[in-house]
Amino acid sequence: MKNHVQRIIAAVVIAFALQSHPASAQALVGAVTVPPVPTEILVPAGNTVFLKGSAIGTQNYICQSSATGFFWKFIAPQATLFINFRVGPYETSQQIATHFLSPNPVEDGTPRPTWQGSADTSVVWGKAVASSTDPAYVAPGAIPWLLVQIVGAERGPMGGSLLSEATYIHRVNTSGGVAPSTGCSAAANVGALALVRIRRTITSIKRSNEAPQRHKGTRLCVFVVDNMPQIHE
Repeated sequence: MKNHVQRIIAAVVIAFALQSHPASAQALVGAVTVPPVPTEILVPAGNTVFLKGSAIGTQNYICQSSATGFFWKFIAPQATLFINFRVGPYETSQQIATHFLSPNPVEDGTPRPTWQGSADTSVVWGKAVASSTDPAYVAPGAIPWLLVQIVGAERGPMGGSLLSEATYIHRVNTSGGVAPSTGCSAAANVGALALVRIRRTITSIKRSNEAPQRHKGTRLCVFVVDNMPQIHE
């Protein structure tokens, strides 16, 4: 019972730290580390890191037909992002964001991959601007690594800006998540859904050093994400 209470208290502390100052929350769970990436998806200079997390989720496909046959079409991601931390000998997690597909109001409702902060409901919409399948980085059978530019953002209803000042999202260290190789080969399969788990991905969310900052000294939001689904490209 005591250990359970300790984990609850720690989770509450993390949640309040995220809402008030993301850098403070990150200090509680450890330093951010960002892996090397291929040159074609390098983030432009002028961004720094302040937050990382992990996630579970799926990449979702639907079977469709065309004049040449049948194929799996990507339709949407779905994931929950967490900060992982230890309380004594125990490891626990605190939700920090969700990832899904939604209409971007800045683009008149264009569907975009979306990340929404759990503590303050700040939200960003992204568009992939570069990708890499470089075998020196990307594992066989894994979805591509991506550089995503933010094309829409909103603060939370109380002014929270955990995510809304982001400029880029970096998705790397992917494993799995590609469309199935079976199950979509006949008219009877059209409309079938496949929810494919991603075994490991790292996603980084970045802010410009030149943008107005609510929290001085925090410029780049990085989510180190396990089981992250592919975003809509």
